[in-house]
Amino acid sequence: MLRIENLSVSYGAIQALNDVSLEVPPGRVTAVIGANGAGKSTLMRTLAGLEKPQSGQVIFNGEVISGRKPEDIVRMGIALVPEGRSTISELSVEDNLKLGGMWRSHAQRNASLTRVYSLFPILKERHHMGADTLSGGERQQLAIGRALMTGPQLLLLDEPSLGLAPLIVTQILELVALMARDSGLAVLLVEQNATVALRIARTGVVLNLGEVAGSGTSAELLASEELRHIYLGTGS
Repeated sequence: MLRIENLSVSYGAIQALNDVSLEVPPGRVTAVIGANGAGKSTLMRTLAGLEKPQSGQVIFNGEVISGRKPEDIVRMGIALVPEGRSTISELSVEDNLKLGGMWRSHAQRNASLTRVYSLFPILKERHHMGADTLSGGERQQLAIGRALMTGPQLLLLDEPSLGLAPLIVTQILELVALMARDSGLAVLLVEQNATVALRIARTGVVLNLGEVAGSGTSAELLASEELRHIYLGTGS
């Protein structure tokens, strides 16, 4: 579904990504892990059209999307949940959700809203409440729900564990993985917490200083002593 070929992105003299290649198949979670400054968020912003690649290309459903406008990429079926749970605190839970699907038909919005409420019952329970009244975990559910309102085929999750308790993170990511398996949704998960990410994902890619330092199944990456120690920040 998504294929990234030799992608390079720079900010002036700073090379944020260098010759990165990976694939994200439907129906599963693919993790991108690495330390701060590895280029993970730059990768996500580039896929969402917020950054322009220096070279290489991004192919989605057989079509090159590199350099397209963010709104065009959303309409093609790619939704980004950015780092920081960017919900609008002044709006209610339901208004935040409806904002995600504002460009879709009334029937499509209603169908997506029903689906989001079935996935995240707490959002339905609090649909009239302001987004600023939600806990951190509930706001993360709202951010994911708003992305799902666009009807995506590919969901980009950037650091969803940031500031959340481990149990809440695990619950949310397990739900995302189940959703991917059940609906065929492709999920690209960027996460600094390698252990959490690789428990959820089927396969993973390790970024280090903007380059691919390793890739494989989650089991293979967790079993690699070199990757665990140098790139994942685990092990002795």
